[in-house]
Amino acid sequence: MLRIHFTPEDLGRVRVAGAPDPLWEITFSLHRLQTSRGRWAYADWYRETRTVLAGTPLGAAVRRLLVPVLPRARYLPDFLTPHEAADGLDPGLAAIVDTPPVRVAHEIRTLDRLTGAPDWAPRLVEREAREDLAGLLRAYHEAVIAPHESRIHAKVASECALRGRDTLAAGLDGLLAGLSPAIRWHPPVLLVDYVIDRDLYLEGRGLRLVPSYFCWQSPVSLADDTLRPVLVYPVQGDRRAVPGRPPDASLAALLGRTRAAALRSLALGATTSELARFLGVSVPTATHHTTVLRDAGLVMSHRHHNTVLHTLTPLGAALLGPAPARPGALDRADGSPAAPGS
Repeated sequence: MLRIHFTPEDLGRVRVAGAPDPLWEITFSLHRLQTSRGRWAYADWYRETRTVLAGTPLGAAVRRLLVPVLPRARYLPDFLTPHEAADGLDPGLAAIVDTPPVRVAHEIRTLDRLTGAPDWAPRLVEREAREDLAGLLRAYHEAVIAPHESRIHAKVASECALRGRDTLAAGLDGLLAGLSPAIRWHPPVLLVDYVIDRDLYLEGRGLRLVPSYFCWQSPVSLADDTLRPVLVYPVQGDRRAVPGRPPDASLAALLGRTRAAALRSLALGATTSELARFLGVSVPTATHHTTVLRDAGLVMSHRHHNTVLHTLTPLGAALLGPAPARPGALDRADGSPAAPGS
């Protein structure tokens, strides 16, 4: 169990990241390749990634170099997921390269003691070795993360919209209580299902919440309590295209059957293409339905590159009634915490 202790000052310094953190997404995507847990939720990505990496020099480098230093285990070197990555991949990789060698050596020794580090890992104290590792992280991101960035950004944007609705409806208590089935808010302590037992005292530094697409069920924090506090947690909602339940008769009578189904399908957020598949209509038809719902104040839309994500406004959510069940609450049959990012 991880217990995060808040002071009154910390309550005013909670922030939710508005975009995916590329280095955390790289880390958790590597974990997805190391286990079958939750694979159904990433089935399309997993198949494509296996095809991209199979029999290639990049695939061999991922197995030999990336997986051993970012294992699906109880400890991850913090310098590989720096705070600077909040501003994008380039600043994050630059921070890895600029990490003081003394810190790198300490974290590699910790990795070796707790999990086992590869023989070559001590060479990461050398700047050139860190530059090579940063280059490999970039190549991996370009090959298996970047092609899916629109969907990843859309899901994180949807998560932010959900958290915003929770905060508007119930304040900070609503935000912290609704993050994940693995997270419980008992003021002034946030309880997190965790692979080890530890306490994190924020002491006025606040907490940065980072929704992650590839994080599966188990939230993760940095191991070093002296670093800026962060809690990475899985986005809510399904990562697959799952249609909403049939619309209630009264809602269908009010909006029409198709638009009622569209509103229900947007409860956890969806892109225009996903909504079209949900409804079994063309993309232009789905666009027309979202336009009508948006003009009625029931839906809001967010564009990222060529993708538009649609989520409910507070009015749209109120019209649906109780929120849909959270998939994470059903997927964990034994209720036991797994390794970080499992």
